[in-house]
Amino acid sequence: MKHLFLLLSAACAATLLAADTAAQASAAPKAGDPEFRKYPIPIEPDENVSYGPHRMQRIYFWRAKSDQPTPLLFYIHGGGWSGGDRSVVRSMLKPALDAGISVVSVEYRTIKDSTADGLVPPVKGPMFDCARALQFTRSKAKEWNLDKTKVALAGGSAGACTSLWLAFHDDLADPQSADPIARESTRVTCAAVSGAQTTLDPHQMRAWTPNSKYGAHAFGIVWDPKSKVSTFDRFYAERERILPWIKQYSPYELVSRDDPPVGLFYSAAPNLGKDEKDPTHTANFGVKLKEHCDANQVRCDLVYPGAPNVTHATDSDYIKAFLRPESK
Repeated sequence: MKHLFLLLSAACAATLLAADTAAQASAAPKAGDPEFRKYPIPIEPDENVSYGPHRMQRIYFWRAKSDQPTPLLFYIHGGGWSGGDRSVVRSMLKPALDAGISVVSVEYRTIKDSTADGLVPPVKGPMFDCARALQFTRSKAKEWNLDKTKVALAGGSAGACTSLWLAFHDDLADPQSADPIARESTRVTCAAVSGAQTTLDPHQMRAWTPNSKYGAHAFGIVWDPKSKVSTFDRFYAERERILPWIKQYSPYELVSRDDPPVGLFYSAAPNLGKDEKDPTHTANFGVKLKEHCDANQVRCDLVYPGAPNVTHATDSDYIKAFLRPESK
């Protein structure tokens, strides 16, 4: 935001300063706005473009230096589909660029935005926004020097859940569409995610981690101060009503044999069937998804402190192994 430094007379300085402060406060970008940056990104993006009409539908693109088309890291930020912004890509940005992998960090409509737009269930907004952003990015392959056959998804928390939803979902491309962007594929090479919620089924969540409390807002079940029942208990009780949505938007439900490999990274060891300090990001999610992937012959690497048979210790290492295998 531009700041105006005015030479004010002593008589009117206080009045003008108060007016200017109020104006700046009303215009200041809020968390989640495309202009908002809670943490600085050390490398400025090469592109900052809209992929849709909503103010939140923006892509930030960093081009890896190469004479040949480069692989792509497509990053989806977390924040419970309610906040957060593109800046959290910073931990993966330089390692990717140094490896010759270009990077996109996408912003998308929140649950609140989606509700205001009349989308049902609200989680449809962020998930389909990210799918459209991926298609948009692929449509820029020639202009941005991308190899669109080599794409990895990454993200944390809700961004991890969305990444897994995209990784496991059947291709959303519509070959018959008059819109060239809609004809682009949403299938990817791999996904490497941190703190992922691997299911949005409250019955599974409570069975895996009894003190689970996440996910109701994805389906429009919000806190009711008049209710004596917790939001998650209402979510649990209404499961049968929303089961068709759960089957559409829960990553666990979409796993099939033709899916790409996924790496699941957690900051603490699992404690299956027990209450967890952080039930929203517990490795219990990873244990159960890995069991499901193994049963469907989908490669799933589970990494947490003390995990056995770890091949790639970090999400960046995982992505480089699949997008740049020749650089081993």
